[in-house]
Amino acid sequence: MTDVSSARVASHLRDAILGGQLKPGDRIRQEDVAAKLDTSRVPVREALRMLEAEGLTEHEPHKGARVPRLTQHEVEMIYRMRERLEPLALAESLAQLDESDHERLEEVQRRIEGNNDVQRFLDLDREFHMLTYRGCAIDPLNSMVTRLWNSTQHYRRAYIARGGRNVMWVVNAEHRLILDAVVRRDETDAERYLEGHIRRTRIELGRHPEVFS
Repeated sequence: MTDVSSARVASHLRDAILGGQLKPGDRIRQEDVAAKLDTSRVPVREALRMLEAEGLTEHEPHKGARVPRLTQHEVEMIYRMRERLEPLALAESLAQLDESDHERLEEVQRRIEGNNDVQRFLDLDREFHMLTYRGCAIDPLNSMVTRLWNSTQHYRRAYIARGGRNVMWVVNAEHRLILDAVVRRDETDAERYLEGHIRRTRIELGRHPEVFS
């Protein structure tokens, strides 16, 4: 048995949850994870606590850890929270982003536009938005934004998979508006475009109740 750190265990489980290998409602048995990673249960237990703080797992008394399963109403409320919080993070960030950040955002957006794979799209979409927030120095706000993104990953994946290129085209158009406002450091436009971007996804998700079944 090797000495595996809790950070490594958390990274393994985080990738499995965000990548869709572990789905909402799936149990995470400490003994199975420990055996797979050839470690004891101690770092697994610590990793699960870390992931619970990130919104990726939850603990049920007498049952253990699992990936949270959200109702359609819960996801809608999370998106409403995102509509209010993320424009704040973006506004706080804008002045701190320099030309190299703008160039990196342009590069990520070009990769998004040239991509057809759902999981790759989700990874790049997340990278794009988190890059726009990287200048925000308000740690509680940053932590909340990350947690809200984590908790809705599965539902975004299901939505994008159903919509395919049609959905991706709209997202890319909205990203271009956001990126233009970021480069101009226009807080009003940036907040408005981002709020609309999140709201549109919330409304579209509401039209697909099968995503939550």
